[in-house]
Amino acid sequence: MCSQPMKKALLLFSVFIVFSCNFETKKISSEEVLELESQTLNWKEVDEYPAFEDCKNETGLEDARDCFEQEVAKNIYAYLAKQQPVVTESIDDTLYLFLKIDKEGHPEIDSVEIDTTVTNQLPEIAEWLDQSIDSLPKIYPASKRGIPVSTKFKMPILVKAE
Repeated sequence: MCSQPMKKALLLFSVFIVFSCNFETKKISSEEVLELESQTLNWKEVDEYPAFEDCKNETGLEDARDCFEQEVAKNIYAYLAKQQPVVTESIDDTLYLFLKIDKEGHPEIDSVEIDTTVTNQLPEIAEWLDQSIDSLPKIYPASKRGIPVSTKFKMPILVKAE
């Protein structure tokens, strides 16, 4: 058993230790939390890719991306095939379409890399690409942490005509 003076000394020692510790708390605002978190997030990657209704059931990130890109390509090829272009020389080339999907799900062509042989043979190709993108079905935007975000895709489009 502890004696009375020993208890007082132990109590005094405990009080001294408690008050000598620096219990500093800092209140962090929601803006600071958002700033810290946004520094650690990889904004070049999304949690969900943009999707058409037919692609909403894809669970894997790569499968969702593949489905989206295949649907875009299928719609572009179908639109271009309806144009029935007439060419004087055969074309077998690839153009690159830089497609932007904004956070509302609206598609827009950011830019297109087209070889001059294609534009010489098909001067309306850029207009047709614009029209094909305008005719896409409803797109659900990409998201990061449940927040809709804009995305860009570089898509190869094979142009063949004889």
